[in-house]
Amino acid sequence: MIKLLGITTLCSLALSGISLAPSTLVASQHAPAAETATMQRVVILTDIEADPDDAQTLVRLLLYSNKIDIRAIVATTSTHMRTRVAPESIRRIISAYAEVRDNLLLNSSGYPRAETLLARVSAAQPMYGIEAVGEGKDSEGSEAILRELEREDERPLWVSVWGGTNTLAQALWKLRATLGPDELTKRISKLRVYTISDQDDSGIWIRRNFPDLFYIVSPGGYGNGTWGGIHEVVKGIDNTSISNKWLATNIQQGYGPLGASYPDVAYGMEGDTPAWLGLLPNGLNVPERPDWGGWGGRYEFYRPERADIDPDGFTGAVPVENEPRPIWTNAVDTWSPFQPGSYGRSVQWDANVFTGHRVTLWRWRDDFQNDFAARMDWCIRAPEQCNHPPLAADSGIVEMTVKAGQGFVMEAGEWSDPDGDNLGYLWFAYPEAGSWKKPLPLGSAENLHSVYVVAPVVTEPETLHFILRVTDKGTPPLSRYKRYIVSVLP
Repeated sequence: MIKLLGITTLCSLALSGISLAPSTLVASQHAPAAETATMQRVVILTDIEADPDDAQTLVRLLLYSNKIDIRAIVATTSTHMRTRVAPESIRRIISAYAEVRDNLLLNSSGYPRAETLLARVSAAQPMYGIEAVGEGKDSEGSEAILRELEREDERPLWVSVWGGTNTLAQALWKLRATLGPDELTKRISKLRVYTISDQDDSGIWIRRNFPDLFYIVSPGGYGNGTWGGIHEVVKGIDNTSISNKWLATNIQQGYGPLGASYPDVAYGMEGDTPAWLGLLPNGLNVPERPDWGGWGGRYEFYRPERADIDPDGFTGAVPVENEPRPIWTNAVDTWSPFQPGSYGRSVQWDANVFTGHRVTLWRWRDDFQNDFAARMDWCIRAPEQCNHPPLAADSGIVEMTVKAGQGFVMEAGEWSDPDGDNLGYLWFAYPEAGSWKKPLPLGSAENLHSVYVVAPVVTEPETLHFILRVTDKGTPPLSRYKRYIVSVLP
């Protein structure tokens, strides 16, 4: 039995309180293509100017503003910038975007007008942490969150936090002060928070006071941050795509005013980007399921022990407290990268094996860096001079049910490339995303259009996750994915 499940359907099921267990997934055989899936809506909270990485992240975000519905961008404080906010820096980068928007539209539809984005920029209180929460502490930023929650929109509202969370905390404080319990629960159920560590003391307050709020964070010292995988230099792999030379050549210089707005690295490249990268419709990301993994990393739902979250590491003087309840937080992947084969089979697995929470993010790094570089090309070049990602005829999750020990075949389905590029296929198991945690080898070459697998022998129902990565041979090479979930019955 095979079914397809689109990401939009997943969001609707979650908002309705329906279980997202793989055994319940049902959807149309004609889910929308990944590149045209319903956009996730998001509010950005940024302590821009505390560190150049917020400006870097904003440049990248604007290149994807046709794939993510940016409802508000709020200039906030953080522990690194406690007494001022800088909305003018947001406006400056949007103005640079305005100069390249026409060319972006030649390469892909849906880019919003700069005037629309500028109207959604606002400022939060220029105060640190929890002191900006309470009676009389409303701001343009906190009101923007409340207005968005009040809109008639079935989509969840993601709050992507690049700095402190006190603007969100104020919005939540006001909701609790003005709404009855049932309506408060309804509003909270629509919120999804992904914050880059705790950059003020309001994050733990939020988690303590709103125990049902969907919340992704790597609490504690910054060494505990999954987000660090975006710029971590890993011994044993090629780190070229995060080098300063790569950034200068592919992003900053010669790509018009938006690329010129991308500042040099000071402490770490784009530490905030993972807070929204997992919302992109690429066939891999499933925002409602952080435990399935994607471009923003992978997270599991549990209450971490304080001793395990680098409590004595650098936090910018934000206190590290015991977590009051379960949250979506660090998970661990084990991964062996693949290498191109010079002769014979076109890909081969590396002998190196990496394990850790940051592996869940950097394992996709070359793919999303190539995607970034391609979109920078879109700022200045005609479509025939640019690369564009492959497209699947039938997108969404493919679900299969098999018996223990049974052999089965997974088919890639129909794919096309807008530029007529040749496509390469790569299949691999993702055991951490399913219930069956043991490695499961393919019974055929991993670069075929279809692959054969023998299901493990199980004594109770288990789920297996497989990922198909389809990559074109354009410059830079671009990848899209399809996820296969196999339910194995005893």
